[in-house]
Amino acid sequence: MQRSFGLAVAVAAVTVALNLPMLGLPARADVMDNAMFTSVRFDQLEYRAGEDTNLAAWDLEAWAGGDVWKLALESEGEYALRPDRFENLENQLVVRRMVSDFFDAKAGIRVDTPAGPDRVYGVLGFEGLAPQWFEVDGDLFLSEKGDLSARFVAEYDILITNRLILQPLGEINLAASDDREIGQGQGVTDVELGLRLRYEVVDRTVAPYVGVHWEKKLGESAGIARSEGEDTDAARVVAGVRLLF
Repeated sequence: MQRSFGLAVAVAAVTVALNLPMLGLPARADVMDNAMFTSVRFDQLEYRAGEDTNLAAWDLEAWAGGDVWKLALESEGEYALRPDRFENLENQLVVRRMVSDFFDAKAGIRVDTPAGPDRVYGVLGFEGLAPQWFEVDGDLFLSEKGDLSARFVAEYDILITNRLILQPLGEINLAASDDREIGQGQGVTDVELGLRLRYEVVDRTVAPYVGVHWEKKLGESAGIARSEGEDTDAARVVAGVRLLF
C-alpha cells in the first residue's frame, strides 16, 4: 500500500511538471527542442579524508534532451573505505522543463539505498541561475510513507583567474516529520558546507581540485544520531576532479 502511494505521488509530480505553463518561453521553443544533446558531468568525484573515516564521494548528473525538455539522472553518494560500506546513496530520475531563460522546473522519482530501509520519493523542484550568478537547486520530496522533506543547495564560482576557480557550496535539509528508521528528525535535519579550489584544464572538461567539506546534523536528527552512538558532525579535507563529457 505504501509503495503504491509513493509511485502515485511520483506520477502526480511528473504530471505537474509536464503541464507547466509556457509563459516566458521563446516563440521558437518547439524548433529549438528538435535538436538532441547529451551530457555527463561529475561536479564532484573525490576522496574525503577525515579523522575517523575516509570516504570516496561523487555527485553525478547525466541528461539527454533538447533546450526545453530533458530527461536527467542524478546520483550522489559516499562510500566508506574502512569498513567497506555505503554511507549514503541517492539516485533521482527526473524530467526537466525550461520555464525561463535561467530556470528549469523538474519532477520525477528519488530512490535512497542502502543506508537503513530503502526509501522512494516523489520529487518536485527547480534549478538554475539566480541573480549574481548563484547556481541554486531546490527540491520537495514526498516519501512512500507520506513524509514531506525539502532540500536547498547554492553554489557560486569565484574566478581568481580564467582557469583557477574557488567554489563555495552550501546545502540545507529539512523534514516536516520524523522518520527515525533513517535517522531523520523533524525540523532542520542537517547542513553541509564546502569550499573547493579547482583548475580547469583540457578545454575546461577536466578540473582537478582540493578543498574542505563540513557537515553537521541538527535538532532532532542530531539527537537520534547521538542515541545511536554516531557523530553529529564531520570535517574532511578533499581532493578530486570535476569532469564534463
